[in-house]
Amino acid sequence: MSKRGASPPPSTEGTLIKRARSNSPARNQIAISSGNDERQKGLIRSVKRTSNLEAPIISLSGSHSAEILSCRFDPTGQNVAACSADRSVSLWRTYPPNTNYGLLSSHHKAPILDLQWSLFSPLLYTVSADQMLSFTDVTTGQRTRKIRAHRGIINALDRTMAGGAGTELVATASDDGTVRVWEGGEDGSKNSIAVFELGCPATSVAWSADGQNLYIGGLDNEIHVYDLRKGEQVYALTGHTDTPTSLALSPNGSYLLSPSFSSHTIIHDVRPFSPSPTRIHRVLQGAPAGFENTLLKGAWSKDDGGQRVAVGGADRMVCVWDVDSGRVLYKLPGHRGTVTCVDFHPKEPIILTGSKDGTMLLGELDPGV
Repeated sequence: MSKRGASPPPSTEGTLIKRARSNSPARNQIAISSGNDERQKGLIRSVKRTSNLEAPIISLSGSHSAEILSCRFDPTGQNVAACSADRSVSLWRTYPPNTNYGLLSSHHKAPILDLQWSLFSPLLYTVSADQMLSFTDVTTGQRTRKIRAHRGIINALDRTMAGGAGTELVATASDDGTVRVWEGGEDGSKNSIAVFELGCPATSVAWSADGQNLYIGGLDNEIHVYDLRKGEQVYALTGHTDTPTSLALSPNGSYLLSPSFSSHTIIHDVRPFSPSPTRIHRVLQGAPAGFENTLLKGAWSKDDGGQRVAVGGADRMVCVWDVDSGRVLYKLPGHRGTVTCVDFHPKEPIILTGSKDGTMLLGELDPGV
């Protein structure tokens, strides 16, 4: 007598099967195909998304015919502004459909070297090689104020709302060897409220967190710290062997990022009582400055409180470091020219880069820990 064989598994055809609910975050599936047949595509990777961008990498191009010299998110993170050597400013939406809703091409007569969004009003501040400081209302696209701020090329600007007076202050750094402070907003005076003589061309400027000090990078390879109330230099930050190209203050106001022509990026400790006599917190390498002497602009991440910094390079890549360890986290490709400027989104792990190829890229990063 033979044993009965195992019963065949029940057929699932036409049977309703209940699946357990998945609480895992949404993922995008990236497919690749060697041919044109859609049916031959195979899944190669599942990517966890970390932002509200339409795709992990988005190109913003078509507005500029020359190199982009500065690009920044507005304080809300909803908009992007970029200025170029073609004397124009472009305005973009950060999120889909990423429209280029504005192109301001008549406000300056020379390359626009830097820009900043106002912290409290719908204004955009721009400085140019035509020695002018311009105030533009981004809701109308009209220029509201125009100041002949310097007698030389204006390389950089920064703004602050700190200081207790409730007035936005704008600082401009120029090749004429001076840094001047102006009243922001639409109703400010055309006369500067403070002037600091550096003695050499000023390439970069940044405000301290309390709005009482100005950090000024010069052609003498030093970063000069001026007290706004005293009107004099209080100390200097050394360590560079070549000219600092830009300055960026950390979100907590304790550290200052300064790339330079020497391809070394230094993070300075600007707290009142620094444990290091040299005030050098980290020396970072990985972003080559190249031979073009471009004023490369670095930035701090904001969504994680400043755990990462980024600087573009002449190798057409963006280098992102971990501040605590000094370790390189990313080398981000995508551009066809020197990456001149970088900015981080104020609320999400998104990096914005601009290049000499006239394009910008929005890239999604892993969230900070």
